Amino acid sequence: MKIQLSRERINSLALFLLLTVCYAYFFPRWADPNQNSRLDMVVAIVDDGTFQIDKYVANTVDYARIGDHYYSDKAPGTAFLGVPAYAALRAVLDLPMMDKVTERLANSDSFQSTLRAEGSGVLKDKVRFALAQVALSFVAAVIPSALIGVMLYRLLEAFTPDVWPRLGVGLIYGLLTPAFAYANAFYGHQLSAALLLGAFFLIFTASTFSAWRLLFVGFLLGYSVITEYPSALMVSVIYLYTFRRLYREGQWRRIGWVTLAGAAVAAGLMVYNKTVFGGWFKLGYESSTLWHDQHDTGFLSLSFPQPEAMLGITFGLFRGLFVLSPILLLAFPGFWLWWKSRQHRAEFFVAVASVLTIYLFNSSSVMWWGGFSVGPRYLLPMLPFLTLPIIFVLRQWEQVGWMRVLITLLVLWSFVATWGMTLAEQAFPPDTILNPWLDHVLPNWLAGNIARSLGTVLGFKGLSSLMPLTMLVTVTVIVWRLVVTSCGLTRAMKDRVVSQNVSQVVKS
Repeated sequence: MKIQLSRERINSLALFLLLTVCYAYFFPRWADPNQNSRLDMVVAIVDDGTFQIDKYVANTVDYARIGDHYYSDKAPGTAFLGVPAYAALRAVLDLPMMDKVTERLANSDSFQSTLRAEGSGVLKDKVRFALAQVALSFVAAVIPSALIGVMLYRLLEAFTPDVWPRLGVGLIYGLLTPAFAYANAFYGHQLSAALLLGAFFLIFTASTFSAWRLLFVGFLLGYSVITEYPSALMVSVIYLYTFRRLYREGQWRRIGWVTLAGAAVAAGLMVYNKTVFGGWFKLGYESSTLWHDQHDTGFLSLSFPQPEAMLGITFGLFRGLFVLSPILLLAFPGFWLWWKSRQHRAEFFVAVASVLTIYLFNSSSVMWWGGFSVGPRYLLPMLPFLTLPIIFVLRQWEQVGWMRVLITLLVLWSFVATWGMTLAEQAFPPDTILNPWLDHVLPNWLAGNIARSLGTVLGFKGLSSLMPLTMLVTVTVIVWRLVVTSCGLTRAMKDRVVSQNVSQVVKS
């Protein structure tokens, strides 16, 4: 039993490392107003001791104006998480060696080739800002995104003991969906998704419900809301699921621990709102300077689900999820097989409700396409729950010949589309391009204009910049395979020794 557990840990660690390598290899998109809004807030808090981003507001359009001062209009959860990370990093950024980093980038032909001709070039303050963005994105996006893949793998052990289907689901989510595009971006979507799935994971896998576990669940749920406000819809679903689990165990009063922790986080948000925006329940979006028309439509840009949006975020060329990642179409037969199996019915309803609530929210937004974006980014918090039912399809992988062919084709399409759009150019596709495939992805790949990465810093240009990643992934997989094989041989040897001892006892 101990051997089996160690192999699970090995697989979990290897999956985490593989996803981390793929995410962290590429740098966050620079000059991104959405990310800059949060990063400005982090820098202002640590360097200036204020929430005001007056000194940095020129690099973003996502800001709120209160009187004569400017503030980030984003949910503050991602920035709050980035504050201690940046505070620790600042000592490194102030070292004289950082001047050498700036000089190296300024003299790098491969790096210079990725800069816009009309830009200001490589400046020390811009390099400092970019390095901070890389570090904070690693903390707030790379690690949470890789953990989602691991949680999916471990959670699905309750559905099947087979390793490969579970690994398949984790890799599909991590590398073949828009999660890949945002897994190294200082947004809040991936962090919120990790917090939501983490809370669900802790309740689903719990054998006992200690106060500490329930407090942590409440904190995760609360923090997901202050990271991405729409996640409140999924929080209500997971909260009800938690109550049901506790009720069935005869411990329904312990829901108070979850409520207490969530309320504490909510109180912190209220204090922040009051301090910055002047009202306990006043959000930054209400004071956004440049998006009045959108935020004044309905309730903070929300009305009712619109047919154009419902189709656009699913099968539209502009932002369609299933055009970008058709492998997710397997979720539909997966849900049907899940229902038919009668396994984990409560969890089935959690997954369905999570998917539907966020989908209906996104299709109700006047800006459903999400600005500069890879796919429908507002759907990201529910994406792990949409991926879950695919396990039921992968379990039948070897039973139906045509299914292997179909899944292979969907995997190839999703890989080419997701990686192709994510890595094209140095910014996500603009919302002024209605067909990003022909007018953004294809031209940039043909021109060799690939997103900056570790390969770029090492001196590789264009497609060749992906070569170091290929080597890193290959080495990771080989070592993973060798360790697992070694673990299996060790188990076989122990079984043989036990068998020989038993035989000797019987003979004697």
